[in-house]
Amino acid sequence: MRIRATVAAVTGALALSALVVPSAAQADDAHRSTVLDAARAAQAASGTQSGAKSGARSVTAAETAGVPLDLTFSKFTVNGGKPIAVGISATKTVATTYTVTHAADVDIFGSEFFLDVALYRGSFDAPANELYGAKPPTCKAVSSTVATCKGQIDISPYYDLISNADATTWKATGFAVDYNGQDPSNPDPTQIDYAVQDGLGTTKLQRFSKLTVNASPEPVKKGRTITVTGKLSRANWDDLAYHGYATQSVKLQFRKKTSSTYTTLKTIKTNSTGNLKTTATASVDGYWRYSFAGTSTTPAVTTAGDYVDVQ
Repeated sequence: MRIRATVAAVTGALALSALVVPSAAQADDAHRSTVLDAARAAQAASGTQSGAKSGARSVTAAETAGVPLDLTFSKFTVNGGKPIAVGISATKTVATTYTVTHAADVDIFGSEFFLDVALYRGSFDAPANELYGAKPPTCKAVSSTVATCKGQIDISPYYDLISNADATTWKATGFAVDYNGQDPSNPDPTQIDYAVQDGLGTTKLQRFSKLTVNASPEPVKKGRTITVTGKLSRANWDDLAYHGYATQSVKLQFRKKTSSTYTTLKTIKTNSTGNLKTTATASVDGYWRYSFAGTSTTPAVTTAGDYVDVQ
């Protein structure tokens, strides 16, 4: 996120816990990043390979603290498996689901136990950016060793997105920490029990798109030419504004007033500022629209139909 941008590469010490964030949501987000940093620091202190599953064994009262937890994540989904489209102002919240499997003596519902899933891009050890949920997940035990969890990822364009480079594929990592009486804001990584599991899945983050259409004149005499204009734009996370999406193929479609089906009449390209303009012959009453199929970084979008009365 933008607040974390200058310390995105810090994965050992809990540098993020000292940041001042502007709202309760950002505070919860920062807390979860601190938990993940704690898990990473504990993993590093134990010498476990970065990015690997750290679930190794359960922890009994007779054992010392600072060991990998026998806990793994599986069946992860985010946003129902669909790409996540984010605009320039409103926070986007998407659902996560996953299963947690753990040893019977690992109390995931304990007061000092925290777990969640985060998204990141870049490398596991030094991510370019990370995304968390503003609320903790809700987990339900289905047996003494299995729980199903529902959580969320919250994406604020202003606080969480660094630049348009964030429109890419993100990876998911699961993490859990049992603080064992340590201060969560400054724990000794050798005294906390942890689990870190990378490779849970991936998702795409996309720049939200907008498309407009206007067919004129209205009304028009049969056989005359109508002009259909519009504009394709998308979110720009560098300056948090919408800009025209240049040289993109967009379909002009028409539906008769008496029909429920649109037919593609032609495909045109947006100009250097994202504008669209073409002509067609008016023959019957009906609806005109533009349709954009989308790209890897930008979702598909289709306008509502603009009705033209042909006289």
